[in-house]
Amino acid sequence: MGRHLEKLSAVCQAAGSHLPDEELKALQVGKVAEEADEAMHALHGLKGLTTCGDDHTWPEVQNDLVGAVIAALLAMHYIDPTGARTTFDEILHRRTRRGREAAAAA
Repeated sequence: MGRHLEKLSAVCQAAGSHLPDEELKALQVGKVAEEADEAMHALHGLKGLTTCGDDHTWPEVQNDLVGAVIAALLAMHYIDPTGARTTFDEILHRRTRRGREAAAAA
């Protein structure tokens, strides 16, 4: 997955090469929120909670969730291209350890 992410990052960064790095990072973080919002919109449509009349399915919700994950991984890569994987692994370990410890204490 890392190789695919690096290739996608290069394509996206080339498209935004006219922007300062800090702005490109900020826009990519915004993209995470946009993709997550699309997943929420699809969920609302799935549950009949939208007034726009859109019908949605679980695969559409999943598609938008994967879009949010990809956008988040790209944002991590933009912020620290050489350390994004290490940072991700450290945070994942910390969060899962915390979850295991909380479950064991309950």
